[in-house]
Order: sequence, then C-alpha cells, then structure tokens
Amino acid sequence: MTSPTDLDALRRRVQEAIDAHIAAATLALSEVGDEITPLVDAVSRLLTGGKGLRAGFLYWGYRAAGGMDSDALVRLAASMEFFQGAALLHDDVMDRSDMRRGMPSAHRAVADLHSSRGWAGDGARFGEGAAILAGDLCLTWCDELYSTCGLPAEELARGRGLFDLMRTQLMGGQFLDLLESARGWDGLDLDSRIASARNVIRYKSAKYTIEHPLLIGARVGDAPTSALGHLSDYGMALGEAFQLRDDLLGVFGDPEATGKPAGDDLREGKRTVLVAFALHLAGDADRAAIEALLGREDLDDGGIACLRSIFTNSGAVDRVEEMIAMRADEARAALHEVGRIGGLDTDAVAVLADLVGVSTARHA
Repeated sequence: MTSPTDLDALRRRVQEAIDAHIAAATLALSEVGDEITPLVDAVSRLLTGGKGLRAGFLYWGYRAAGGMDSDALVRLAASMEFFQGAALLHDDVMDRSDMRRGMPSAHRAVADLHSSRGWAGDGARFGEGAAILAGDLCLTWCDELYSTCGLPAEELARGRGLFDLMRTQLMGGQFLDLLESARGWDGLDLDSRIASARNVIRYKSAKYTIEHPLLIGARVGDAPTSALGHLSDYGMALGEAFQLRDDLLGVFGDPEATGKPAGDDLREGKRTVLVAFALHLAGDADRAAIEALLGREDLDDGGIACLRSIFTNSGAVDRVEEMIAMRADEARAALHEVGRIGGLDTDAVAVLADLVGVSTARHA
C-alpha cells in the first residue's frame, strides 16, 4: 500500500497517466498543425511535478469503500489533476500571477513567446487567450479521462453527478473570489468578514481540493451511505484547514517551496481570514497601513514586510493557526465516527487520518 506520508509512488503513477493522456489527446490535435504546440505545452508544463493531493483523495476514497487498486483507478484519480490544471490556468489569468510552480505562469510564458517571435498585436492579451484555451483543454481532458479511465460504467455513473457538481461549483467559487476583492468589506464586522472569506474557501478550494474528490472516489467505489456524511465532514474541515494554511503560505511562504512569489495574494487584495483578523486586531495606524497597502499592484518588498509584521504582531497569524488546528481536529473526529460505524477499509481510513497532517503542514 502507498505510504500515507510519502505519496511519491502514487504520484508517479498519476503523472504517468497524465502524460499518457496528453500524448494520446495530442494526436487529436495533430491535424491542426505544429502551431498548436504552445497550447499543449502550457498544460504539460503545469501538470508536471504537482503534489497530486486531489488525485490522492479520490484514490483513497475509492480504496476506503473497499475498491481494489488498478491502473483504471489511477487514471480516474488523474482526472482530478486536469481539473485543477484548468482552475490554476484560469486563476493565474484572473489574478495576473507571474509565477506558478516555480515557472512563469502559462499566460506569461506564451506572452514571452509572442514577443520573441515578433508577432503582431498585444502579447499580454495573446498570452491570456492562450492560457484560457489551455484551461478549457484541461476541462475537456478531465471529462475524457473520467469517462474512459477503464472502470466499469456502472461504477462511474455513481460518481458522475458529484463530478459534474464539483466542476459547476468551482466556477461559482472563482467568481466569489473575484467579487470579494472588487466590492471590499466596508461596513462589515469581523464575523461577517470571516463568514465571507470562509464562503470563498468552501467553494473555491475546500470542496474541489478534498471533499469532492474523496466523495467521488467513495461513491464510485460504492461506499455505504452511512459513511458518506462523515467523509463529507472530514473533507470540508480538512479542505478549509488546507486553504487557511495556503493563505498563510501565500504571505509568509518561501517562494522556492511554494513556487510563487511571496506577497502575490497581498498585491491582488485577497480578502482572507488572515486579513479579517488583522483588520480587527490591529491598532488604528496598522489598520490604516493594511488598507493602504492591500491590493496595490506595485507593492514592494518593504510593503510586504510591513504587512507581515502587522499580521504577526497583531495576533492574526496565531488566530489563523488556531483555526487550522481546530479544523484539523474536526477532520480527525469525523474519521473517528467513520471508524465507529464501520463499513470502510480500515487501512485506507488510516491513510486518510495521516493525510490530515500532510495537508496542513507548515510548508508548501
């Protein structure tokens, strides 16, 4: 069985499934011509070397339901990575992010290609258009891989409704994220701000990162209905803890580990739980500094350092750490309930328990 705290073996198999599907799908594009290469390369680069968490949760959801390991299951799990690829490609365009996984983001890389070739028109818009199309390709290939993974049709049908719901709700979550940055929090108290930030977390990250992949795997594997609610509780609690950790890493993380410049979320003006706590806990001068610096596209290292200091000294970081620990404990409690009622594979449930620590570790 794959080690729960070292997912390298499963990750390699998922990567092989991703590469194989891209190679096969590229044949469908071959008659378009070699000019299509930058589009396919944008997907291939992005989907090389990821953590594979979403694939892992689908895989272990299926195994928890009593399903056996197979290459078909790994291909089904790999469909989640294509879905994440679509979200990342589109997200980077919306957020104007320069880097992803230690490389230029797809729209930046294609814009650079436009410039180096001396093509006509606006290189930035060309890059953005190509990245949007690459994201659409990922959505198409996600669906193809789900349908053609090789598991029996009657098994796949059990998870198809949730698979479709996941894809629909993420688009709603992406829009919520845009909306929160645009309309701001003026007039809202702390509880309302945190509720707003957590709603974005729920639909932009937590559901499609953990809850939905896990439940898709469990449903395809025909897990008992009595277990699904507890698995959902586990997935939502852990998904929120995961995103809260990611929000901290977006401000304090090492770019070498995260693959993105520190401070991008601050430049984008993300309304996170961390920001909500800081605005509530900081003194008047520090609160004014947050409001002046958050969302500035020209935010420099000095501005980032200032905000980091305010977040730390105000106690906002500690409050977010407490929320992460609390939500992680809730995820463990949900798994305990699964164990109490029985009906799932105990080894797979043990893996899910260990994945709580993997998903909330204080590094990328």
